[in-house]
Amino acid sequence: MKKIAFILFLFSFSITFAQKTLLQSGPMVGYAEKQEVLLWVQTTKKADVKFKYWPKSEVKNVNWSNSIKTEKENSYVAKFILDQVKEGTSYNYELYINNKKIVVDYDLSFKTQEVWRWRKDAPNFKFAFGSCTYINDPKFDRPGKPYGSNYEIFESIRKKQPDFMLWGGDNLYLRQDEWNSRTGFNHRYTNDRSLPELQPLLASTSNYAILDDHDFGANDSDGSFWNKDMSLEFFENFWGNPSCGIGDIKGAISFFSWNDADFFLLDNRYHRSSDKLKAPNKTILGEKQLEWLKNALASSNANFKFIVIGGQVLNTSKNHENYTNNDFNMERLEILNFIQNQRVKGVVFLTGDRHHTEMSLLKDNNEVAIYDLTVSPFTSGVGNKDRKEKNRLRVENTMVTEHNFSTIEISGDRKNRQATITIFNVQGEKIWEQVIKKTNF
Repeated sequence: MKKIAFILFLFSFSITFAQKTLLQSGPMVGYAEKQEVLLWVQTTKKADVKFKYWPKSEVKNVNWSNSIKTEKENSYVAKFILDQVKEGTSYNYELYINNKKIVVDYDLSFKTQEVWRWRKDAPNFKFAFGSCTYINDPKFDRPGKPYGSNYEIFESIRKKQPDFMLWGGDNLYLRQDEWNSRTGFNHRYTNDRSLPELQPLLASTSNYAILDDHDFGANDSDGSFWNKDMSLEFFENFWGNPSCGIGDIKGAISFFSWNDADFFLLDNRYHRSSDKLKAPNKTILGEKQLEWLKNALASSNANFKFIVIGGQVLNTSKNHENYTNNDFNMERLEILNFIQNQRVKGVVFLTGDRHHTEMSLLKDNNEVAIYDLTVSPFTSGVGNKDRKEKNRLRVENTMVTEHNFSTIEISGDRKNRQATITIFNVQGEKIWEQVIKKTNF
């Protein structure tokens, strides 16, 4: 009898293991609205995938997604829109591949946004933000000391229990002409998305993203990149933003709201002029994206307006790919003058790229205040610890040159709304904290 039980155990274990090997990466929670949520998953080969989900407080109220067959041409990726959800509700979910439940050792959960307007003050919420994730891949990396490290930072982020995660570009680093082929793009996205330390964070909070040069093409790549449409295709396939482009504006551009904050996700690569081009009227955003941003900012009634873009906007130092450098300053001034002349209050740029963290503030002659929070890097190389870049707008004591991440917590009643920005080290220990009050603008 014991022998039979042991054989049955081995049989059951082998089936479970075989099914789990079909899971390449994920599941990941994408955007979350009041009436629908996006879930994403990648398998190792062709398979039938579906999700089971239910409210945490109503375990018997079970719903199922449709079933999707993953295909090689799509990197074995499947996206699901869960539309049988209630507003303001926390859910658990399960993943099924070929009708077998996949058991993982981390939490699978998501929550929908609340209906609050005209009923009560905006609910408090918290999100995490940062940029520059390098995952080592020795076969393709440069020889010598690995450039990526401290992957445990993603568990530290998860433990802060953000309502959503905002990825600020350079979310992966394409290597050695990988940007010239579908196979190259597929390898880099699949390899980096499969990092074990990343899975619990992806699976338990909503994820939104922009791109920058290293997840677009070559270093410092711009709108002349011949394969940029394939780059955009892979970005859209591996992330779960509400859109990839707005109207007829191409690019990794999107928008979403979370309670009383609006988020403008910009693409600083698809339409960008070459950094080396000598010409007037150079652009980073392109005419159509710039006009959309202006109109969207003017229309927004949100207390906080977060503009998410890869490179620094306020930094006055002409270094690397700051907006002030490479003859892009005219467009930079056009944006800043528009915000101040139109008296658009509550603007905070969220930026990355620079391999250091700092906050900048522009507020001269009692004009409308504009903030720029740069958070970098997660796991890639850290900038020089003695970095003495002369950014005239830097808020004192906010420069950080180590692996780090941020949380931004929006709280308070309607008259006393504020954003508490906290920078943490790899272990989740606080480095500094700044509070931006609604009245500061």
